[in-house]
Amino acid sequence: MTSSTDATSSDSAHSAQPEKPVTGRRVRPDRPRSEAPVAPRERTARPVKRKSEGQWALGYREPLNANEQSKKDDNPLNVRARIENIYSKAGFDSIDKSDLRGRMRWWGLYTQREQGYDGTFTGDENIDLLEARYFMMRVRCDGGALNLKQLRTIAGISTEFARDTADLSDRENVQYHWIEIENVPEIWRRLEEVGLQTTEACGDCPRVVLGSPLAGESLTEIIDPTWAVDEIVKRYIGKKEYSNLPRKFKTAISGQQDVVHEINDVAFIGVEHPEHGPGLDLWVGGGLSTNPMLAQRVGAWVPLAEVPDVWEAVVALFRDYGYRRLRTKARLKFLVKDWGIEKFRQVLEDEYLKRKLIDGPAPEQPQRPIDHIGVQKLRNGRNAIGFSPIAGRVSGTVLTQVADAVEAAGSDRVRFTPYQKLIVLDVPDDKVEWLIEQLEPLGLHGRPSHWRRNLLACSGIEFCKLSFTETRKRSQVLAPELEQRLADINAQLDVPITININGCPNSCGRSQIADIGFKGQLVDDGEGNQIEGFQVHLGGSLGLDSGFGRKLRQHKVTSEELGDYIERVVRNFVKNRDEGERFARWAVRADEADLR
Repeated sequence: MTSSTDATSSDSAHSAQPEKPVTGRRVRPDRPRSEAPVAPRERTARPVKRKSEGQWALGYREPLNANEQSKKDDNPLNVRARIENIYSKAGFDSIDKSDLRGRMRWWGLYTQREQGYDGTFTGDENIDLLEARYFMMRVRCDGGALNLKQLRTIAGISTEFARDTADLSDRENVQYHWIEIENVPEIWRRLEEVGLQTTEACGDCPRVVLGSPLAGESLTEIIDPTWAVDEIVKRYIGKKEYSNLPRKFKTAISGQQDVVHEINDVAFIGVEHPEHGPGLDLWVGGGLSTNPMLAQRVGAWVPLAEVPDVWEAVVALFRDYGYRRLRTKARLKFLVKDWGIEKFRQVLEDEYLKRKLIDGPAPEQPQRPIDHIGVQKLRNGRNAIGFSPIAGRVSGTVLTQVADAVEAAGSDRVRFTPYQKLIVLDVPDDKVEWLIEQLEPLGLHGRPSHWRRNLLACSGIEFCKLSFTETRKRSQVLAPELEQRLADINAQLDVPITININGCPNSCGRSQIADIGFKGQLVDDGEGNQIEGFQVHLGGSLGLDSGFGRKLRQHKVTSEELGDYIERVVRNFVKNRDEGERFARWAVRADEADLR
């Protein structure tokens, strides 16, 4: 689910097409036959006006679509006052539709899917049917960092106002469901009392800043960028200068490559400069959805103290030059693709930073995803334990019990991750096994199976109006099922095989960058009926084998066939791969029959 912006258009910017010769013209009949034929005149093609992309920096300020008009009519951040003073008092039916389906997203609120409507109802034409009177609320947890007081507050809101729902997203957020508009002001009060917020958790604005779950404590990070994460949130989040972007804007900042930086609009990743020392490598233009693109290196080394300024410059450039005509082309990745990285850097430096950036080296790519699951030592001599709920599904009740156990273990720090996982920091050596045993009955495994560890899913049709298929709910059954199906070969899997399940083409579940990715859609059951199914992506990955993998022509599986299909492909991989070969590499070269 996504959101809107503010922009305009004029016809002054256009370019002529190249002149084309007119061929096949006949010689005039009255020309004397003795004359040599005269070459036909080339007819000049009429210049074709290109449609404006609505770029503010080029003078196009008039809105080109309904989303842009809505943002121009009223800054979306202003809707908070109406929620507090009108809607929460008068109830759901009092909410203006332009607020309900647009501006409320800037405060982390989407209406959730009405129960009882399968994927055949998915689509804008059925929005009035699909829109429930309840909300998904997203709590932004920048850097994924929480103390126990914050965790208990999140848990209490879940049990009191959200029917005990609390899902960990792949953006380090918490997502509630079943939220009623009457309770929103009280939820905000409780969150803000402990330093949390829903401000710009959704919408055409800077979303949550991804950060390393082990920032400042990891033995392998190059630099601790926590200060920059905090400073960006403090300076810019909730500021109207940056609340009207062409589309959503995603950020990742880490001293190591544990924040899926290649699929963010902007990312700063730790790197050692041979002359200047530790700093951060700048990337721009990543994003998935229906037109996936990996971020590109700007080639610039940024010192920690300058990260907030450079971040602001990238956001301002996107605000001013980003495409606002079509929602489908409004992400930063399209501008980067059209401009090229050299022009992007030049405009960034000349128009926004007013100075040159320092050239820098690329960070060394990791051999496998860094998810921090399991036990590892910290710089302070204690331990971090990464726990794996299946596809991030927890609850307020579970999180309360987690807080109790973590406190008993002597810790006050937990972290959420970009892989829908939960990390506990500062665990003494003598409490490691005890804490693992305490949390396992809650569905949080400190030494998870291969399949619990590497399964990721979006919200799916259970709550999302855009979804065609069940995803997160299905994953709760799928992971234990795969543990049993593949029990005889699990020990042979010395490389991870990631499985990402997405309910629609929008890629909240990152289907294109999984070893085995599923994109939800309706498929024909062979008898003319439309049923839940998936298109399969194979061999996608980030890091060493970055790419979007392989799709097999006309190959789809039904929801009921997921377990059978995964088992079949994994067994073929174990049987036919070369020693030490990663799934992504095998999938690219494998016979098509082994992938079906």
